[in-house]
Amino acid sequence: MIRKIRRPRRPRLSGQSFNKMLPNLMTLMGLCIGLSSIRLAMDGHFGSAVIAIAVSGVIDGLDGRLARLLKATSRFGAEFDSLADFLCFGVAPALVMYQWSLQDWDAVGFLPPLMYVSAMALRLARFNAALETAPPAAFAYNFFTGVPAPAGAGLALFPLFLGLEADKAHLIWLRATVGYPLITGSVLVAVALLCVSTLPVWSFKNFKVPTANVLPLLLGVVIFAAILIADPYAAGALLGIAYVAMLPFSRRSYRRLAAEAEERRQQDIENIETASA
Repeated sequence: MIRKIRRPRRPRLSGQSFNKMLPNLMTLMGLCIGLSSIRLAMDGHFGSAVIAIAVSGVIDGLDGRLARLLKATSRFGAEFDSLADFLCFGVAPALVMYQWSLQDWDAVGFLPPLMYVSAMALRLARFNAALETAPPAAFAYNFFTGVPAPAGAGLALFPLFLGLEADKAHLIWLRATVGYPLITGSVLVAVALLCVSTLPVWSFKNFKVPTANVLPLLLGVVIFAAILIADPYAAGALLGIAYVAMLPFSRRSYRRLAAEAEERRQQDIENIETASA
């Protein structure tokens, strides 16, 4: 009787699945694109630099949602995403604006980018620390504390959006105005203060749109997409104006929800006292 010789089994491959790595790979790609904006700005391609930062912002909005969808969230991914945000939305916009407008003022012109980068580091550190603790109320999950990093980068680039649009339309006076270092530096400082402020800002994570407003919202998105394709710099400027105009409404919404939560808490206390009497 001939006995068959069993071949030894091949050892199974060990390691992390590609699905688990995909969100981090997207973050890495966004990091590379965001940092490439600095090189583009140094070469004088400011339009391409703005687009690179915008693309990294889109990737930043997708990688976290992809991680939750694939159940690939991890502490490493959160820390890596935070570092990528600091470089893409803190360092890159500051250096791009310095190259575009502020370098003519030498050391004085470097102060606003320095303040902006420092504020963005503090803002992201506060955000990471807040992940360790739960917010005081459930409705607070729908709000950021201060302007988030990608939005801050868009606001910091607002003068550049207008400057690029002025170059296209040959509006020399507008280009000279928004490109003046005092104007650019003031915008950077103002955005830095918004980022480190305690202003409640809608996060739009669980934002519910009333049924009656769905169709107007879709039409608005279509119109904005058309403007974005036809003239991306004008679209970026309009988006920045709309975002700043939204901030007072966001604060009012937070205060209203906080008042309603406090009223419910007082009512619960009164009910407990009545029941125990």
